[in-house]
Amino acid sequence: MNKVSILLADDHAVVRESIRKLLEEREDFIVVGEAADGESAVELAQRFKPDVVILDVNMPRLNGIEATRRIRECSPGTKILILSAYDYDQYVFALLEAGASGYLLKDVSCQELIRSIHSVARGEPVLYPSVALKVMQKFSRNNKSENGSNADVLTNRELEVLFMVASGLRNQEIAKRLHVSKRTVEAHLASIFSKLKVNSRTEAILVALKEGMINLKDVEMSGKVYNG
Repeated sequence: MNKVSILLADDHAVVRESIRKLLEEREDFIVVGEAADGESAVELAQRFKPDVVILDVNMPRLNGIEATRRIRECSPGTKILILSAYDYDQYVFALLEAGASGYLLKDVSCQELIRSIHSVARGEPVLYPSVALKVMQKFSRNNKSENGSNADVLTNRELEVLFMVASGLRNQEIAKRLHVSKRTVEAHLASIFSKLKVNSRTEAILVALKEGMINLKDVEMSGKVYNG
């Protein structure tokens, strides 16, 4: 089993110790380091190149937004999972734009945190419900595509895959619904990323919502259908 390597970055020692204890009880994770401030988080990420950094927003020496940006620059393969006590708009959008793959609040359950770590390690976006709502509301205010927008360069099948991604389906679930292989779905996603000039599912969803390629109400309705 390939373990997911994790770096913990939070200025509260009790938070780091609690998360470390939770993760070390499992065989699928390995904690490679801890940081009590943003500068240390960047330095350790550059040294260890972890799969995932669990990062707080309010950090001494370097805030979580700038730390996220620098970690993505020095270790592009590392995914950033924000774990914060706050879901303020200025934090949410700045961190997603900086390259965070997920944003959770600290009242999340242990099991949800574990699932989220695996999700971001696979390159799948993870957003706490209140955060997801903020993102969708922001980009649904102006959801009409302009002529020559990115929507025009995607095929109908790519738009269908993108819609399912926005609805919360994973690659295997999308493959099952479309009666194709998981590898085919991954190829569609690679093409979508290239055409939209993005590097992650999260960024693709943000672009799609911003340009009106997918509709907020339709996504919400499909999510209810998919979840039964």
